[in-house]
Amino acid sequence: MSKELWSTVDGYLADAMIPADPVLDAALADSRAAGLPSIAVAPNQGKLLNLLARGVRARSILEIGTLGGYSTIWLARALPEGGKLVTCEFEPKHAEVARANLRRAGFGEEVVEIRVGAALDTLPRLTGPFDFVFIDADKPNLAGYLAEAVRLSRPGTMVVVDNVVRRGTVADPGTTDPAALGVRAMNELISREPRIDATTLQTVGAKGHDGLTVALVT
Repeated sequence: MSKELWSTVDGYLADAMIPADPVLDAALADSRAAGLPSIAVAPNQGKLLNLLARGVRARSILEIGTLGGYSTIWLARALPEGGKLVTCEFEPKHAEVARANLRRAGFGEEVVEIRVGAALDTLPRLTGPFDFVFIDADKPNLAGYLAEAVRLSRPGTMVVVDNVVRRGTVADPGTTDPAALGVRAMNELISREPRIDATTLQTVGAKGHDGLTVALVT
């Protein structure tokens, strides 16, 4: 098995189940043109986020890690009329690109609010509760992000955390990789936090070998 094959399967599944979308394609193209890192979720992952948020009938969504707004658009499309999404982004340049992509997708600041700055500084100023939380930011701070997500949740809130397998390094107790250590710290928090019921799934695809954690706040 190879990443080339995984990517081919991802492409087939996306073509089979996700209609062509010029707005999302343009968001990725403009992010690349602006020099943003190519680390947005894959189309099938974006659709999964959309389905999960719709499944819990989320009216308020929190995203930690905006990048160019690709996943933000998927999530904003899950909102009903009158719904609201708050997304946190550390890099002002990324936030600028995301705003343009969101405007083209039809989402103004009355629907999607971008909070610029270190999320561990901006999150304490939010009150919540949020119905759905997506965490896709720097991994060393995952435990802090999850703790804030729980604070800003209610019973029934769903939390999804991306990039938590790290090509398998997360399973190595001797790892020195800061990202893997951040995931392991988050997992330790989950194990001792009685309000979180969670599982982690490995994934392979265009993004390589990784995985996501899905949690329910009880």
